[in-house]
Amino acid sequence: MSFPLYAPAEEHEMLRETVRALADEKIAPRAAAADENEEFPWEVYKDLVAADMHAVHIPEAYGGAGADALATVIVIEEVARACASSSLIPAVNKLGTVPLLLSASEELKQRYLTPVARGEAMFSYALSEPEAGSDAASMKTRAERDGDHYVLNGTKMWITNAGVSEYYTVMAVTDPSAGARGISAFVVEKDDEGVSFGPKEKKLGIKGSPTRQVILENVRIPAARMIGEPGTGFRTALATLDHTRVTIAAQALGIAQGALDYAVGYVKERKQFGKPIADFQGLQFMLADMAMKLEAARQLTYAAAAKSELAMHGTPVKDLTFFSSAAKCAASDAAMEITVDAVQLLGGYGYTREFPVERMMRDAKITQIYEGTNQIQRVVMARQLLK
Repeated sequence: MSFPLYAPAEEHEMLRETVRALADEKIAPRAAAADENEEFPWEVYKDLVAADMHAVHIPEAYGGAGADALATVIVIEEVARACASSSLIPAVNKLGTVPLLLSASEELKQRYLTPVARGEAMFSYALSEPEAGSDAASMKTRAERDGDHYVLNGTKMWITNAGVSEYYTVMAVTDPSAGARGISAFVVEKDDEGVSFGPKEKKLGIKGSPTRQVILENVRIPAARMIGEPGTGFRTALATLDHTRVTIAAQALGIAQGALDYAVGYVKERKQFGKPIADFQGLQFMLADMAMKLEAARQLTYAAAAKSELAMHGTPVKDLTFFSSAAKCAASDAAMEITVDAVQLLGGYGYTREFPVERMMRDAKITQIYEGTNQIQRVVMARQLLK
């Protein structure tokens, strides 16, 4: 498979330094509390908005920073290094809005992307349902035409930042006889009559980001809020994930980098048998393997980001689906392995909440699950190879 040449430019490295400084100063000190209290980090959101890093991918035409895909990856990566829950602010804003960027009318883009760019609203993505996870095409949510409106009924499950986001990209069946080609995409607003939210899920990790059901009961919205043409919603959903799996890879990279950095600092200071434990070859090999896995995943993710950027600007990229799945899969698997090893390197201390690596290990697990489990990613990759 061929791929375009890519490399972080000088402005990307400057961006990394800026985001890391913000993350170290204002995000990392709040990460443990967000996890412990299971509260959305509103102060972090305000800081990201002030720095224009809450939705960097939105084009300048809609008031955004117009950052390319690699810059967006770097922002998410550096925020996740400090706090995985906070990294879901730029990541989910991208997930919710990419369907509009790919398929929506200009009117919808202006109406909904602009307030997100200004930091006045967040955007979530509602695809999964209680009985439609990996098999998303079997969704039951319905949207029935009624004059100039659609009426939506159904329940969406596992929706990240549900309740705090103002806007939702919702997939619903408009033609039950057409299978996946009968699914359409809509923008639903939090304040639409009939929209409610289930209780917060009690989760292993990313506890600072609420995950809830989005419940739609006779939600009547203008037909103009359909994203694209009727029946194109599932195609838009799959195209969206080709771009946003790269952001999950970025989150995984950041979590892994945070764990590796902390473990390296710890083993240099911790002494046993009269010398720093960093002097023991067995631990050095662990660190080398952790860094090797992380850097391999990072290069794959950056290559996938380069392909995503080309595709967003209309260049056909036949292997984007493969690369985005591969990046998400490799980075999340690496993050899980690296964070587990970081806990091991800290010994008993690593198992306590006084140290951040146990939180990082818990946070890393979800990156192997959401936006398509890694088993599904392998199915996707194999299909691309066997075409």
